[in-house]
Amino acid sequence: MQKISDELRREKKTIGFVPTMGYIHEGHLSLIDVSNRNSDITVASIFVNPTQFGAGEDYREYPRDIEMDKMLLKKRRCSFLFYPDVDAMYSKYFKTEVYVKDLSRFLCGIRRKTHFKGVTTVVAKLFNIVKPDIAVFGQKDAQQAIIIKRMVEDLNYNTKVIIAPIIREKDGLAMSSRNVYLAKGERKDATVIYNSLKETEHMIENGVRNVSIIVRRIREMISSKKSARIDYIKAVETKDLKPVNEIKGEVLIAVACYFGKARFIDNIIVKV
Repeated sequence: MQKISDELRREKKTIGFVPTMGYIHEGHLSLIDVSNRNSDITVASIFVNPTQFGAGEDYREYPRDIEMDKMLLKKRRCSFLFYPDVDAMYSKYFKTEVYVKDLSRFLCGIRRKTHFKGVTTVVAKLFNIVKPDIAVFGQKDAQQAIIIKRMVEDLNYNTKVIIAPIIREKDGLAMSSRNVYLAKGERKDATVIYNSLKETEHMIENGVRNVSIIVRRIREMISSKKSARIDYIKAVETKDLKPVNEIKGEVLIAVACYFGKARFIDNIIVKV
């Protein structure tokens, strides 16, 4: 992959990169489209990264279908697929980690304490392998996107990070590889996440600025679903992820909750 990237650069081709864990869906493919619009060549990676899964999480159960993934990526004009195995990415002598302080401790980092260290380490390695001019990430993983942008700036990567909009199912549920975990009733219940965020937008449009009122309403809506178990509901600044008490300027409203065994995240960014 490094040799291919070096050759592309010698040919003055710009490289766009979309890192994924596979089980490709329309959300991933929308990122491919963004890369194609902004670069000459698009590289996707598929790597279910073990270091970003904690104890008891779904690393071994994470859905995989490489043949379907290859077909979908090819149809969307992805030029190269980088598909390493674990031993290629992490030798038995591997000792180095990349960690973005502070930002990795908030929101999902409260319970998943080692998750973002695994994410930033593998993304740093992938950037060094693929050598992209641009890299495209999805807004659904808002905290991840903010952390990666910080890493890119702090470590002087010559890579532009583009954050693409969330792609949703017709009923509003954010597309995710983990959606396949949902039983029929859970799948119906899970739409409450986006519905509660839309309710938040309406409240803010009607002048509500108090975060505690907004969080209470989201909690009421999600808690009304029997299969739901809330992890967190937070309103934070979009740069440093610090909690806010009032909707002012640009604010990220983020939700994480479980339906059955699966954990789902979603968010909106509001500006006032």
